[in-house]
Amino acid sequence: MLYTIENEKLKVSISDKGAELQNIILKSDGTEYLWQGDERFWSGRAYNLFPICGRLTDGRYTYKGKTYNMNLHGFARASFFRAEMISDTKAAFVLTPDDEIRTQYPFDFLFRVTYSLNDTELTVSFDVVNNDTDDMYFGIGGHPGFNVPLCQGESFEDYYLEFDCEKPAKRLVFTPLFDTGKTEPFPLKEGKILELKHSLFDNDAIFLTDMCGSVTLKSRKSGKRVRVEYPGMKYLGLWHAPHTEAPYICIEPWCSLPSYDGVVDDLETKHEMTKLGSGCEYNNMFKIKIT
Repeated sequence: MLYTIENEKLKVSISDKGAELQNIILKSDGTEYLWQGDERFWSGRAYNLFPICGRLTDGRYTYKGKTYNMNLHGFARASFFRAEMISDTKAAFVLTPDDEIRTQYPFDFLFRVTYSLNDTELTVSFDVVNNDTDDMYFGIGGHPGFNVPLCQGESFEDYYLEFDCEKPAKRLVFTPLFDTGKTEPFPLKEGKILELKHSLFDNDAIFLTDMCGSVTLKSRKSGKRVRVEYPGMKYLGLWHAPHTEAPYICIEPWCSLPSYDGVVDDLETKHEMTKLGSGCEYNNMFKIKIT
C-alpha cells in the first residue's frame, strides 16, 4: 500500500513494503527527485537497511552456535511494515519479527522508520527497540537514489557532489563487495568537490569515512540541488550500477559495513555493529533537503 504526506513545498509517498520512499516531488515545478527504479540498472528506490548494511560472506553469520542466512542489506527492505501513524506531514512505519524473520535474526525487536516534512526538508528517522532479554546486534543505514540529471538538457557530468568542509577524504578499500579493513586517500577537487562521471562506479560503490556529515548534489546548469545531512552516521556510500550510464546516484549514510572478505562473522564480534542492551532504544536519522 502507498501512503502520501505533503506540505506546501513537497509531496512524498512511501510504500509499506520496506517502508521505502517512492517519490519526492517538488510541487513548484513537478520535478521528481527520487530515482524511480529500473531493472536495467537498479529496481530499488530508497532501501532502509536493517539489521545489516552490505553483504555477509556466503550470505550467513553465526550467533550462539547457530548459523543464520541473510541477504544483502538485511530483511527490512523486503518486509511489510505496519503504518503506525499517518498525518499530513508525518508518517511512521513499524516492523516487528514474524516467523520468517526469526529464521534470519533471533531477536525480539521493534524497528521504526519515520518520515517528517518541514518546508523542503524530509527527515528520515530510525528507531530500534530491543525487546529481547539478550543484547541485540544490528547495523542500520539509508540507500536513497536520486535522479541525475534532474532536468532535460542536462547530463550526468553536469553534476557534482560538494561536501560542507575541506577534509582529507578517506575511502574504504573494498574487494569490491566486502570490507578489507583498510583505507586509502581519496582526493577531492579543492578538498571538497567530487565531479560526477559514470566510470567512478566501475569498481562498484565508493565508501568514505570521517567526512563532514553533509554533502550536496549540485547541477551546474539548472541550479537543482539535493542536500543529504547524516550527522550520526559514520560512513557515506556513493553508488550506481557499475559499468553502466545509469541516470541516478545513491547517497547512502551507513552506521555499519559489510563483512570482511572471506570471513563468516559471529554476530557478537562482527565489526561496526551497534550493540543494544535489553530494554534499550537506539535513534538515528538523516535529512534530505531539496532546492
